[in-house]
Amino acid sequence: MQQFSIDKKGYYGEFGGAYIPEILHKCITDLEGAYLRIIGSERFKADFDSLLRDYVGRPSPLYLSRQLSERYGAKIYLKREDLNHTGAHKINNTIGQILIAREMGKTRIIAETGAGQHGVATATVCALMQMPCTVYMGRTDVERQQVNVKKMEMLGATVVPVTSGNMTLKDATNEAIRDWCSHPADTHYIIGSTIGPHPYPDLVARLQSVISKEIKLQLTVKEGRDYPDWLVACVGGGSNAAGTIYEYLNNDKVQILLAEAGGKGVDSGESAATIHLGRPGVLHGCKTLLMQTEDGQITEPYSISAGLDYPGIGPIHAYLAQVKRARVLAITDDEALRAAFELTRNEGIIPALESAHALAALEKMTFAPGDVVVLTLSGRGDKDLETYFKYEERF
Repeated sequence: MQQFSIDKKGYYGEFGGAYIPEILHKCITDLEGAYLRIIGSERFKADFDSLLRDYVGRPSPLYLSRQLSERYGAKIYLKREDLNHTGAHKINNTIGQILIAREMGKTRIIAETGAGQHGVATATVCALMQMPCTVYMGRTDVERQQVNVKKMEMLGATVVPVTSGNMTLKDATNEAIRDWCSHPADTHYIIGSTIGPHPYPDLVARLQSVISKEIKLQLTVKEGRDYPDWLVACVGGGSNAAGTIYEYLNNDKVQILLAEAGGKGVDSGESAATIHLGRPGVLHGCKTLLMQTEDGQITEPYSISAGLDYPGIGPIHAYLAQVKRARVLAITDDEALRAAFELTRNEGIIPALESAHALAALEKMTFAPGDVVVLTLSGRGDKDLETYFKYEERF
């Protein structure tokens, strides 16, 4: 059987690793040496499970969408991560990482954010644990995600607008890494995606695997078996997708469908479809697929969705696409918007723009009658209302 978990050096196949400046070497090796021991400890498990249950509101529901099921001729369930405290899956990871930071004696937290959901989730757990928090966010994203910026500030975080590059997630990550290099001793960097130097991709995937653990239990009750025929999720950095598929990677009865951001079209020059357009390279501490020029300069990604607007992809997803364990579709802005408005009007659920890419992927598939499909609704659409209002008349 093919092995899909990370190897001892932090690689999925050729992707992953830890490409870091010398000043961060101790931070990374300390974390690598501690994270499995900490998350395997009874104290961590008790604290993590308790907070997920009583603070986040887990388990998140698995909802059978009658409208989508009728339309696509299969049983389509929505895994409702949008109903978590703070409105997305991001809180699963931030709670886990701040517990790890506390155990390691770290006293200050930094984070990067694109759509703002990871920033809000980080600011939330820092308020809960009374730790100072600095969040780096590209100025482009600050302007299109004003409500999340205000939430972070209300929660006590310092939000730093980043003005380099095209002022989005890539540039915010660059600044967060610079900060970390300046404060390696007391600072823990809570990375929000399955990206970055090892052990972050594995750490984030393990913390988010609560999603697929719950799917197993919920499907057992609803369907009499613990696996679906299809798992569907949007993918950018890849944390909600990794959490959705984690428990099923070695089950070849389960097919994986991921939706990345096609922007204005894969060949338009305005896209964030990294798996379609990317070539192997190193960015933000790991080797993965990257959108880049012939001479290796990172090209600027584009997506209407701030959370998918990234020129790379989590190394686990680069590997799963390479070995064809996952099928990846590029979804355009218009396709995502149409899917978002349809879910809103037909099901009374306003999805995040990121999640809308996963919904739009259903349009491109033909399911067998009786197929059980689980689609992770990674977040709710409150943060995207200004964008939705702008395009409402077109859809």
